[in-house]
Order: sequence, then structure tokens, then C-alpha cells
Amino acid sequence: MSSALILNAAILITSVLVLISLLLNVWRMLKGPDITDRILALDTLYINSIALIILLGLYNGSALYFEGALLIAMLGFVSTSALSKYLLRGDIIE
Repeated sequence: MSSALILNAAILITSVLVLISLLLNVWRMLKGPDITDRILALDTLYINSIALIILLGLYNGSALYFEGALLIAMLGFVSTSALSKYLLRGDIIE
């Protein structure tokens, strides 16, 4: 068995598991008991989407996906910080 075949199978299995976790995150975001659970679900959602994009980049053998994952990571951090600040103070810009 070729090592490339094993790597592709491992990437596909991992992608399926990450997709399942994405669906569970969406369910938690929609069904969360309060706003903090929804913010944490959104944070985990973008982290899982980054993992899925990196897996797609590994599967296709392209480095362009890694730059997209980095952009999503930066935007996700800023959005989580802004939502948390809004939740604490009710205002984002002081």
C-alpha cells in the first residue's frame, strides 16, 4: 500500500470527523441556552473551519489554502474579542 494512499485516506476520515464537529457546533450555536454558549460555539466553529481548510490544502497539495486559513483565524479572533467586549460592556468602541 502506498503512503500517499494512506495519507489521503487519513485526510478524508479526519475531514468527515471535522464536518461532524462543525454540525454539532452549529447545533450548539442555534440551541445554546445563553449568549456565552453561542459565542463559544461560534469561536469553535471558525476553529473547525480552519482545520477543514487546512485538510483541504493538504489533500490538494496547495499552499494557497493555508493563507486563507490564516485570514480566517485573524478575523475569527477579532470577531470573538469584539463579541465578548460587547457582551461585557454593551459597547465596542469606547
